[in-house]
Amino acid sequence: MVTKPAFSNRNFIAACIATLAVGLYLIVDSFIVGRNEFFLLLNTDLGKTADSFFSFWTNLGDGVIWIVVAAVFYYFRKNKMPLLVAAILVSTLITQLTKNYVFPAVPRPTAAIQDMLLIHTVPGVELHTAYSFPSGHTATAFTIYLLACLFIRRTWVVPVGFVYANLVGYSRIYLAQHFPLDVGGGMVTALITILISLYIQQQWEKRKPQV
Repeated sequence: MVTKPAFSNRNFIAACIATLAVGLYLIVDSFIVGRNEFFLLLNTDLGKTADSFFSFWTNLGDGVIWIVVAAVFYYFRKNKMPLLVAAILVSTLITQLTKNYVFPAVPRPTAAIQDMLLIHTVPGVELHTAYSFPSGHTATAFTIYLLACLFIRRTWVVPVGFVYANLVGYSRIYLAQHFPLDVGGGMVTALITILISLYIQQQWEKRKPQV
């Protein structure tokens, strides 16, 4: 009997390449164009419908979303729970260490750009002023995206998940919470997270007694 591989390697590799490509583009362009200038280019007022949409969609990258993901994992992939737990912990650890110690308290757009009239903000959205790099919401969304591509074998998961994660990333720029540089940093964080988490899962499975 032929055993199916545990992961969908083709989808995962495609997702990793797409994530790395966009992440590096955002980082490199931030230095070429300028961090503030690139932000102002993308932070465009798209109207009230977009304001409402991105105010909602950004929540899909909030840490609370891990509760939903954990429930799905527990029901469908209980044997891969170490991978999920590692992903949550590693993503949080990398993000918080970078924000607090590697690049401590980097100012966010509304604190870094003096002329507030240049920035599009959404009424009702609380604006943070520090700990900008990297974007935690983006890191969470792309980590979830990469996890989905690991387990879902249907090819649609690659483009559909990519749209989901990118919209979360863009929402952080649209809502004036992060620079494109921070979003790119969040994507790279997700890649590092998933690779470390896969290694942890592998080591965990090696510890299990062979039947």
